[in-house]
Amino acid sequence: MAATVKETRTSSGSLMHHSVGAIIERDGKYLLIERAQPPFGFASVAGHLNECEDPHVAVVREVREEVGLVVSAPQLILTELIDWNWCRRGVTTHHWHLFNCPAAGQVAPSAVEVRSADWYTRQQIADLNLEDVWTYWFRRLGIL
Repeated sequence: MAATVKETRTSSGSLMHHSVGAIIERDGKYLLIERAQPPFGFASVAGHLNECEDPHVAVVREVREEVGLVVSAPQLILTELIDWNWCRRGVTTHHWHLFNCPAAGQVAPSAVEVRSADWYTRQQIADLNLEDVWTYWFRRLGIL
């Protein structure tokens, strides 16, 4: 049985999902994936929290599921409600939790969720077709 995605309502009553994103950096390069499922484009590893799941646990799970790395001690960078970020489940509001994620191991992308995974410099990231929310995050974090 698949896990249930955490859904709540905004103060105006709109359906909202809760999401995590992992900033994984090594030697001045950032690990990005090209999604195999919508929303298409390049992004950091990210996903929805499951019902009753702590964001720290969710980001560790998402990194393991999508790229096979083991995260130790994820550090929360910021949380923010984004009311224009759609997902394939049709929800446009997400409460995000972004983490710096020290990660160990070799990248082993999920064939189901990831078309490609690689390490990119800031200059290379600027030339990629990023998901809109990741353009926003990378600008907000000063990566772009």
